[in-house]
Amino acid sequence: MEELKARLEEMGHEVLIPKLDMEAPAEYGGGKKIYFGGYIEENGGMAAFPPEHSIWELKRNAINDHFKKIEVGDAVIIANHDKRGIIGYIGGNTLIEMGLAFYLNKPIYILNPISDELSYKQEIYGMNPVLLDGDLDKI
Repeated sequence: MEELKARLEEMGHEVLIPKLDMEAPAEYGGGKKIYFGGYIEENGGMAAFPPEHSIWELKRNAINDHFKKIEVGDAVIIANHDKRGIIGYIGGNTLIEMGLAFYLNKPIYILNPISDELSYKQEIYGMNPVLLDGDLDKI
């Protein structure tokens, strides 16, 4: 995402990206970066983090941070790289961010072709995104 940000800035765009990592609170080891998905997987999976667990407050804060950036931006670009063995992956967080952008009438650009493996591909198409097929000049 940082590489994409640099490329867009070279093209003259002002770019805000989500915090890709956050400083871990003392209860999560402190003094290091925490990546939610990896941290959860490395520490017992979702079963180890019930809904009342304090980590979800951190996750809520991260989601709110992303939403604020979408609100002030002119458009969103979805960096749907390959992940978890799925080409053109778009995950849950990204889907809700796209939903917010759609609701706010912000243009939605999707960097790479969208995987047919995603059960919510029809919802993505319903938001009328601009499909870039890897070509940033289409923005």
